[in-house]
Amino acid sequence: MPQKKPLTNAELEAFEASQDFEALLVQSAREMAAGKTRTVYTPVVAAREAAGLSQAGFAELLGVSVRTLQQWEQGRREPTGAAKTLIAIAEKMPEALRAADPNYKTPRRTPGRAKVKQIKA
Repeated sequence: MPQKKPLTNAELEAFEASQDFEALLVQSAREMAAGKTRTVYTPVVAAREAAGLSQAGFAELLGVSVRTLQQWEQGRREPTGAAKTLIAIAEKMPEALRAADPNYKTPRRTPGRAKVKQIKA
């Protein structure tokens, strides 16, 4: 993700002066109450849920920290190399995880999509 140049203090003050934050907050609350939001859903979350694993379990299987996995799921960082390949395999063939981890347990139910973050549509 390309870095944007930070606003100067004068630019930030001009932006804030041009906004009616109270009205924006009220509008956002109304949209949320009306269900006019969408769910942000990453492939990492999809792979973890398809495997039926918790964040801790999936992170352990991938050999990364839970914090790293959380950053991937929230879109702050992107997995690279082998982790990206393992995530793709986990998403398309979660049964392959059984072969990779002898302690893997098949989930009792089909997992649903988790709400990662609500944003305005």
